[in-house]
Parts: sequence; structure tokens; C-alpha cells
Amino acid sequence: MTLSKAKLQEGISEVIKFTETLKEDDSVPKNIKLKLESIISILNENTEVSLKVGKCLHILDEISEDLNIQPFVRTQIWNISSMLEKLN
Repeated sequence: MTLSKAKLQEGISEVIKFTETLKEDDSVPKNIKLKLESIISILNENTEVSLKVGKCLHILDEISEDLNIQPFVRTQIWNISSMLEKLN
């Protein structure tokens, strides 16, 4: 089942909004914020959705393996990953 362009764009916008909210959280370390910023810029690129999703999932996987992040942040990262996987 493929999603329509409108649904894909809506899903991407939702992921961006969720990622921006997490990036603005004061409990998120600076190195993670930089990676979240790169995810937002990748999602705003004018490329194929599957490429964007793949790049972002790779970055999110790296973030989730960081031992220094709080469990709350890790859970939010997993939520973003699952939102992206639905778009793929």
C-alpha cells in the first residue's frame, strides 16, 4: 500500500514538528540536538521520500545507541523512528 503525496507530506510535517519539539527540550544534549537539526533539514529536502526516511532512520539509530541520553529522550527517538517507518 502506498500513501498519497498529500498523506506523505502530512506525515513528514508531523515528524518535523515532533522532532523540533524534542530539539527544543532543555534535557536533550547538544550533540543530539545537532543530529535532530540535521534530520529536520533532510526531511525538508526535495528528494524521494524513501531516501529521506532511510537517512533519518540511520541517524536516529545512532542517537538511540548513545549511552548518555535519558530514557525519556530515547523513547521519543523511537517514536520518531516509528513515525518515519510508517511513511516508508
